[in-house]
Amino acid sequence: MKKTFFLAGIAFLLFSLAINAQDTTANKPVQTPVTQDSSMSNPAQTQQKANPSQTQPTTNPSQSQPTTQEQKKYGNPTVDSILSKYTLVPMPNQMTTEQIFPVIGQYQSSTNSNDKLTITLDDQNKGFVWIDGLPQGKVKGILKKSPATYKIPTQKTAEGNDVPEGTLIYDKDTKVITVMLGRPFNDQDPASVFATATSTNDQTQSMANNEQTTNDQSKMENDQSKAEKTKTAHNKAKTKVKKPEEPAPYVFTGTKVEQVTASNQ
Repeated sequence: MKKTFFLAGIAFLLFSLAINAQDTTANKPVQTPVTQDSSMSNPAQTQQKANPSQTQPTTNPSQSQPTTQEQKKYGNPTVDSILSKYTLVPMPNQMTTEQIFPVIGQYQSSTNSNDKLTITLDDQNKGFVWIDGLPQGKVKGILKKSPATYKIPTQKTAEGNDVPEGTLIYDKDTKVITVMLGRPFNDQDPASVFATATSTNDQTQSMANNEQTTNDQSKMENDQSKAEKTKTAHNKAKTKVKKPEEPAPYVFTGTKVEQVTASNQ
C-alpha cells in the first residue's frame, strides 16, 4: 500500500512538472532571430561591395610593365653605358618634288650665256620630262636611271623638227647637266656616249693616215707597168665605197640656276 502511494506521488509530481513546462513555453513571446548584417558588422567590407572599382583599382599589366622595364633599363650601369652610345634620330621630313626629281629647273650654258634650258615634269607621267630651249624645240626625255639619267627618244617636235636619239645626265653633286643629241642611248653605260664625239674624230684621222699609207705603197711598186697601175687604181676607185659622214652630235653643258626663295634668304 505504501509502495503504491509512493509511486502515485512520483507520477503526480512528474505530471505537474510537465504541465508547468508547457505553460511556460506557451506564454513566452516568440523572438525573431536577429541576423547580424555583414554590412553593419564590417563597414569596410560594405564599402568595398558598394564600390569595388575604388577599393580594388584594376591594374593593366601592359601599363605596369614599362615601369618595371624602365627601372631595369636605367638602374643597371651596364645597360646605361650601352644606351649612352645610341641616340634617337628624329624622323626625316617628307621629300619634296625637287628632291625626288633633281633634274627639274633652269640651266645656264657653260659656253654661251644666251643659251638656257628649262626642264619640267610631265603632268601625266612623272617619269617623263620636257626639255625646253634646244635648237630643235621642246623635247621629251624618259627617266632610265635614278636620280637623273634620261633617254631622249627619236621624236618630232611641235615645230616639225626631227630629233635624233640622245642622252641627258644631271649630276646633283656638281649641279651640271649634259645633253647630247645624235648618239644612241647606252643602257649599260649612259655616260659613255659623251666620249663618242672625240673618238669619232680620232677614227677619221686614223682612216686618213691609212689611206695615205696605201697610196705610198702603190707608188713604190716598180714591178708593174704604168698601165697595170692605172688599171689597178681605176678598179680600186670603182670598188671603194665611201661611207656617209656621220653628222656631229649636238651637245649642251650647263649649270643649274639656283632659285632664291624667302626660306633661303
